[in-house]
Amino acid sequence: MSITTTHAYSTTELSELAHRHLWMHFSRMGSDPHAPLPIIVAGEGCYVYDADGKRYLDGLAALFCVNAGHGRPELAEAAANQIRELDFYTTWSYAHPRAIELAERIAKLAPGDLNRVFFTSGGSEAVESALKLVRNYHLLTGSARKTKVIAREIAYHGTSLGALSATGITSLREQFEPLVPGGCHVPNTNSYRWPADRDPLWAADAIAERIEFEGPDTVAAVILEPVQNGGGCLPPQDGYFQRVREICDANNVLLISDEVICSWGRLGYYFGSERYGYQPDIITTAKGLTNANQPMGAMIASDRIAEPFMQGNRSFSHGFTFGGHPVAAAVALANIDIFEREDLCGHVREKEGEFRGMLEDLRDIPIVGDVRGAGFFQAIELVKDKTTKETFNDQESEELLRGFLSGELYRNGLICRADDRGDPVIQLSPPLIADTEQFEEISHVLRTVLTAASERMA
Repeated sequence: MSITTTHAYSTTELSELAHRHLWMHFSRMGSDPHAPLPIIVAGEGCYVYDADGKRYLDGLAALFCVNAGHGRPELAEAAANQIRELDFYTTWSYAHPRAIELAERIAKLAPGDLNRVFFTSGGSEAVESALKLVRNYHLLTGSARKTKVIAREIAYHGTSLGALSATGITSLREQFEPLVPGGCHVPNTNSYRWPADRDPLWAADAIAERIEFEGPDTVAAVILEPVQNGGGCLPPQDGYFQRVREICDANNVLLISDEVICSWGRLGYYFGSERYGYQPDIITTAKGLTNANQPMGAMIASDRIAEPFMQGNRSFSHGFTFGGHPVAAAVALANIDIFEREDLCGHVREKEGEFRGMLEDLRDIPIVGDVRGAGFFQAIELVKDKTTKETFNDQESEELLRGFLSGELYRNGLICRADDRGDPVIQLSPPLIADTEQFEEISHVLRTVLTAASERMA
C-alpha cells in the first residue's frame, strides 16, 4: 500500500506532541515522555500502518469494531454524499431520511419485535439509555421499586456512571465511587475455572438466587453479553440464555442483551442473541454498526417495552445531541449494504472453525491454558501450570502482559489484546474479512511470541 498522510510532523515530533497534549483513553500517562508511541496513520483491509510505514495485522479490528475491514471507499463516499445533502440535523423532535431508513433496516434485522431504535453516539450511551429505559418502563407500569440491575462479574458494560454500575470490574469502578446505586453482580460463565462436576446451568441459576435475595419487586433488568468480553471471550453454556429468559419472565425482569461487541457479524450473525437462540427485551449495539467509520450506537427496544411511552403526552426524557447523526446513519446504511453484498456473517460462520483450530494448535505451548470464544471473537487464557490451572500473580501478570507480550506482539506485526481484567488472556477479533492468509500470520506470531513468553516466565 502506498501511504499518503496529511500530518506535518515527523514521527518523533508526533510522539512528543502526543505525550504533551493527547490524553489517551485507558492509558498509563506516567510513562517516559520520550518513549516511542504507536501512531497509526493508515489502514487497508485487515492491516494498518504506522507513521514509519510498518504494516501490522489488526487482530483486534481496532477494538472489536472495524468489522468490514479498513479503508472502505464506499463508506467514505456515503459520508461525503450525506454531508453535501444534509450535514447535520438533530432527532430531538425532528427526523431526517437517513435516521428513519436506518431505524427501519435495523428493526428488520433485529430478532422478534425489537422494532424501536433509539440512536446514540456509542456503546456506553446505548447501555446508559437502556438502564434509564428499564427504570422508566417499570415506573410507568406500576413497579416503581424496580430499579436494580443484575450483571456478571468481570463484565464490562461501559464507562458512564450508570453503565459503570453494571460493569463488574473492580479496578474500573473504585476510582469513581459512589456509583449509581442498584448494580448487582453474579458469577460469569468461565467454566474453565469451575469444578468438573458443577451443574452447567449453575451461573444462570445464580441470577434467580440473586433476584430472590434482592427482592423480585426491586430488580428491573438483567444485562448480559452473548459472549462476555471481560475475562476473555466467555461463551455461555448450552441452555444458559433459555434459563435466564425463563427466570426474567417469572420475575417481571427485563433482559438486556449488550451486543456492543457481539453484533454486526462478530459471532457470525447480525446479533449475537440470534446465535444463542434467545429473545431479549432490549439490545444495545455500537462499534461495528458503522464499521467504526463514524461514532454511532443504538438501543433497540421491543414494541412491548416502547408501548407505555406511546400513550398520550408521555415522553422518554432522554437523548444525545448526535444520536442518529445523518452522516453516521448514511455510513451505517452503506455498511449494511457491504454485509449483505459480501455475506460477511456467512463468511464468519464458514471460517470460524479454521480460525479456532489455529488457536487450538497452540495448546502445546506450556502457558496456553484455555482457548475459548465464538465466531471471530476468541481468547487464549495464560496459566503458570496447565495441570493445576494455577494463574499468574499480579506481579507476574504485569511482567508477562505489559513487560513482554504487548510490546513483543506489536513488534512482530500483530495487534491484539493482552489483558488481565480477569485472569491473563490474549484476545483476538480480526476484521470479518480475515481468511486463511491472516490466520496463518496470526498463528506464526503467536507461536513465536508465546513460546518466548513461556520460556521467560519459566
